[in-house]
Amino acid sequence: MPAPTVHEAMIYLMVITSASDRDMTDDELARIGEVVRTWPVFHDFDEENLIAVAQACQKLLHEEKGLDGVLELAREAIPDRLRDTAYAAAVEVAAVDLEMRMEELRVIQKLRQYLDLDTATTSAVERAAKARHRMLT
Repeated sequence: MPAPTVHEAMIYLMVITSASDRDMTDDELARIGEVVRTWPVFHDFDEENLIAVAQACQKLLHEEKGLDGVLELAREAIPDRLRDTAYAAAVEVAAVDLEMRMEELRVIQKLRQYLDLDTATTSAVERAAKARHRMLT
């Protein structure tokens, strides 16, 4: 399989975050679609390819290298200047239900390591995502 594009790698990170608890909820899937449709970093990505990219990610997860293999591919594809953006996209998916399960936390921690992000950056991204998803009730 050829190396993923930057867009594909960023989508992979959202997919693995959503799939971390083996239950990709409708809210998480909708959030992935919304991020791809509305974030400037995806402005030249063809949204019609989203399902195929998600399926390719799931296929990679079932290969020998599994999660670590997908994370390595993503790290290689995503330039340093976009790693915080990729992390933010993944956290958006995790924050959609306002609670991070143990599996999601494990994946988020791995993302921090693979993307080599500092604590101040990751804390700010996580706090902002939680704030955006809060509701009055």
